[in-house]
Amino acid sequence: MENYFNTLNAINVNDKVEKKNGLTYLSWAWAWGEVKKIHPDASYTIYENADGWNYHTDGRTAWVKTGVTVNGLEHIEYLPVMDARNRSIPLENITSFDVNKAIQRSLTKACARHGLGLYIYAGEDLPEGEEPEKQVATPPGAPKYEAPKEKKTTQFVCNQCGKRLVPYQDSNGKEISIRQHAMGSEKKFGQILCLDCIHEMYPDSIKV
Repeated sequence: MENYFNTLNAINVNDKVEKKNGLTYLSWAWAWGEVKKIHPDASYTIYENADGWNYHTDGRTAWVKTGVTVNGLEHIEYLPVMDARNRSIPLENITSFDVNKAIQRSLTKACARHGLGLYIYAGEDLPEGEEPEKQVATPPGAPKYEAPKEKKTTQFVCNQCGKRLVPYQDSNGKEISIRQHAMGSEKKFGQILCLDCIHEMYPDSIKV
């Protein structure tokens, strides 16, 4: 009988990850969906503290504790509640949004302890045993192939949720471009935020 870890560890997750601030993130919803497809009896737990809160604290900062159980084996993951620069947020500044995001990331890492996407946390580009595509040598004298040039575009993503920014109209009906959105958000809030995160974190803000 094949080790369940090897099955999950062999799944290529490269097209389901996003990179932000030098770190690689795997979609929690996709990771859990893949685990449940192969192991329908899998379950997860969000551990509360003695007061029933879904995070734990030492009075200065906070962290979450989650567990994912597959085949009767539970792996526990602890993760600090961090800001967009991956620094621990002071306790007095933590919001429910920050805690929820930490829980999702913690559960994703707990799934990785069972094998799914573990290689990305180890700094590898491909699952163990999967070979990169081999380059075919060009025969002598053959014309050199050049890939068509692509138009370079700058993509801006939200520093909190990772979603790509999109153009929108402000309250005066003025069209706000993606670049204007990004620059305005960074100037006002110190980071690039999508409209959803602005409304979540700064509900009194009407426009960027």
